[in-house]
Amino acid sequence: MTADIPREERLDGSAAIVGLLLFVVLILGFSGAANAVDGRFAAQAWTFVVAAAAGLAALLFWHEEKAPARRFDPAVYEEGVVKAGVIATMFWGIAGFLVGLVIALQLTWPNLFYFPELGWTNFGRMRPLHTSAVIFAFGGNALISTSFYVVQRTCRTRLAGGMWPWFVFWGYQLFIVIAGTGYLMGVTQSKEYAEPEWYADIWLTIVWVAYLGVFLATILRRKEPHIYVANWFYLAFIVTIAMLHIVNNLSLPADITGSKSFAVFSGVQSALIQWWYGHNAVGFFLTAGFLAIVYYFIPKRVERPVWSYRLSIVHFWSLIFIYIWAGPHHLHYTALPQWAQTLGMTFSIMLWMPSWGGMINGMMTLSGAWDKLRTDPVVRMLVVSVAFYGMATFEGPVMSIREVNALSHYTDWGIGHVHSGALGWVGFVTFGSMYCLTQWLWKRPKLYSNTLVEWHFWIATLGIVLYICAMWVSGVMEGLMWRAYNEYGFLEYSFIETVSAKHIEYIIRSAGGGLYLLGAFIMVYNLVRTARGDVSVQDRKRSAAAPSLQPAE
Repeated sequence: MTADIPREERLDGSAAIVGLLLFVVLILGFSGAANAVDGRFAAQAWTFVVAAAAGLAALLFWHEEKAPARRFDPAVYEEGVVKAGVIATMFWGIAGFLVGLVIALQLTWPNLFYFPELGWTNFGRMRPLHTSAVIFAFGGNALISTSFYVVQRTCRTRLAGGMWPWFVFWGYQLFIVIAGTGYLMGVTQSKEYAEPEWYADIWLTIVWVAYLGVFLATILRRKEPHIYVANWFYLAFIVTIAMLHIVNNLSLPADITGSKSFAVFSGVQSALIQWWYGHNAVGFFLTAGFLAIVYYFIPKRVERPVWSYRLSIVHFWSLIFIYIWAGPHHLHYTALPQWAQTLGMTFSIMLWMPSWGGMINGMMTLSGAWDKLRTDPVVRMLVVSVAFYGMATFEGPVMSIREVNALSHYTDWGIGHVHSGALGWVGFVTFGSMYCLTQWLWKRPKLYSNTLVEWHFWIATLGIVLYICAMWVSGVMEGLMWRAYNEYGFLEYSFIETVSAKHIEYIIRSAGGGLYLLGAFIMVYNLVRTARGDVSVQDRKRSAAAPSLQPAE
């Protein structure tokens, strides 16, 4: 029977299913708000209500405005959701960097942003807001938008699912809002990188299953026989994050209309599951997903094929096999059995090889196009991100060694390591991809200003260097002070003395974070002007000064 219905109208059924899902969320939200056992849950429930109502209104408006035959034209790429992803990426990036700067200043000058009557401003609530905003909001939107762009181009087909890609995008934004407002109210599971409570986790699971469905369905309807390597990395990231999220967040709510839940796992099992999740969130969210960006955007930007396809395959399979075992290295010198600690350390050291395989492949893709490092600052940003990836993936295995970990763990060295990866690797590769997408999606021959990209690159690079060097010095000093003993066998320094000793390094860190944020603001300005189709002053002068060709006499 459906064979007689035009394909465009059959696809329109996706809007009806999404609308039904939003209606169910609306009803459950009203019920939760009416029966909430605490005010925080009531506020979160009302957020769901407002979001579901807005979604239903948008669906009704869209249905009236769009002609049925043009809703999901299979001959046209779905670029609207990718454009929305670019905007969301930069919005959440600015928000995350700004909150990060605020909490860095709080650690440097504790009285600067101290408001005893405003609990949501304290470090304990702002810190998870920063980490989630940068990792899951900024990074997550970058991955969703780039994956939706790349899978269409490499498969030569429109995104599958009709309305579902838009549901994935807006559903993910709702999760970010629910999680962020929950942190500020004190709603948290107290698990690093997994702070949102049970109802937010359920909603993210629904969104993520839809994301997997859209991505897989697009690959299955591809017009290209070959599945490009970037899609393998995206798929590994989506599937593994789903598994990690579900297992680590298994919990039972204390009350079905309350904001508190209790984890299924406890004790050392809970710690092991948490860091199996936590390190693989780094491995598959912040590594595999962004390696997919590398494998598409660097070859595309420099107009060269991937240096070694064989190396990319070896890199993929070795990375996803080894990474999954590395989590226990976070638990050295704990109650976790030593064999499990050693297993995590061993696989972490082994990770160095496939990680550098990916770095070498990304770097060597520039063979025959090294001049673009000088002429195209976007390429420079993408390539330097790969260099930071190589540095961070060398430092990580070194820090996983038990004897090194004894010095580095719980210190600022770990903070420096994380930010060399987050700011240098994840940040720069995201910036590079957003520059590319803005130019390509808005059909501009060039960016508004390459000079501003240069400024962004050097300001952000200086910020990264200041940040990570300050944290390395601070961390090593901190670790050495903690293990210093006097001649009587007592600790040489009190804890507060170690805190005071780091003040200069904290000032430098704040300065580095401020420079990185400034670079992001420059980027947003450049992207907005590019999207508008503006021409920079330098380009106007260049075109005016260029002599016109004259016929020969």
